[in-house]
Amino acid sequence: MKAMILAAGKGERLRPLTLHTPKPLVRAAGVPLIEYHVRALAAAGFTELVINHAWLGQQIEDYLGDGARFGVRIAYSAEGEPLETGGGIFQALPLLGDQPFVLVNGDIFTDYPFAQLRRPLSGLAHLVLVANPTHHAGGDFCLQGGQVSDAQAGEGNLTYSGLAVLSPALFAECQPGAFKLAPLLRQAMAAGQVSGEQFAGCWVDVGTHERLAEVERLLEARA
Repeated sequence: MKAMILAAGKGERLRPLTLHTPKPLVRAAGVPLIEYHVRALAAAGFTELVINHAWLGQQIEDYLGDGARFGVRIAYSAEGEPLETGGGIFQALPLLGDQPFVLVNGDIFTDYPFAQLRRPLSGLAHLVLVANPTHHAGGDFCLQGGQVSDAQAGEGNLTYSGLAVLSPALFAECQPGAFKLAPLLRQAMAAGQVSGEQFAGCWVDVGTHERLAEVERLLEARA
């Protein structure tokens, strides 16, 4: 099973750190954020990784190389212009093959056990959801009986963690170019083709300086 790390974001809210450094190479406790994912995926038995990039992406290739020092093989999908999440995955499909693959947002920090995602996929997608953080109180989706549906009015919604297993068939009707992933997921949800789980462990969306500092604190507490 292959895994794709999304690393094409520009990291506007982390400026000035991201003016000359791509967001995935921003460091927490001295280690680039993306390296935590690469090492965790390798430890979970994933040996073939695909990483997309756009803003200052060559720096990511220069740092990670072919992945050999982490015990993995890395293929890169360079985007001349940002393709958003859906378009970025679609462009990378030739590198990912025709089997379901794990998707990891490069700008999160988590201790989710990636080995749990190495299992058969019954529909078009499996999403890992988390309790709504304060900066996203309304959530994204609803989880009932292991199936994911669009967010409901009121209580009970959860937030998409940026971790998923996707089938290439999810993109069967797509065309090259920039497009979002969420509409494809919602279409699949309406057809009952998206399963899910809630993760209660460590998870931080590292989108701001404050949340980067939170990750630093978490790592210091573990040291």
